[in-house]
Amino acid sequence: MERPRVTQAVSEAAAQGDRSENAEYTYGKRRLREIDRRVRFLRKRLDGMTVVDKPPTDRGRVYFGAWITLEDDDGKQMRHRIVGPDEFDMNPGYISMDAPLARALMRKALDEEVKVQLPGGERVFTVVAISYEG
Repeated sequence: MERPRVTQAVSEAAAQGDRSENAEYTYGKRRLREIDRRVRFLRKRLDGMTVVDKPPTDRGRVYFGAWITLEDDDGKQMRHRIVGPDEFDMNPGYISMDAPLARALMRKALDEEVKVQLPGGERVFTVVAISYEG
């Protein structure tokens, strides 16, 4: 959506003459390179992605897409969903599959303890619920 607008601005700046001292032209060309680099990156990412549209056969363990309820030593509960790295910041409770907590949770079962090294130190959680429904 931004690329056509930037392309038009570069064309207009180029029509003004000397491109070597034309800041609009220089900035526009730089912005086009950034946009094209991002498009190439995203296309490569798409090639390696897999759509997960059904729950795993073993719903008693934590896998990608699971909603997990954890309890800490103080009895405080929290609910998280393990999602892909491109979607973790969209909703509260979503954590990236690359996050230390998500990596520690993978393949854990109900009532299993999970030790995870977080920036504030090591924490221990107990898996109290696993769900693959919203």
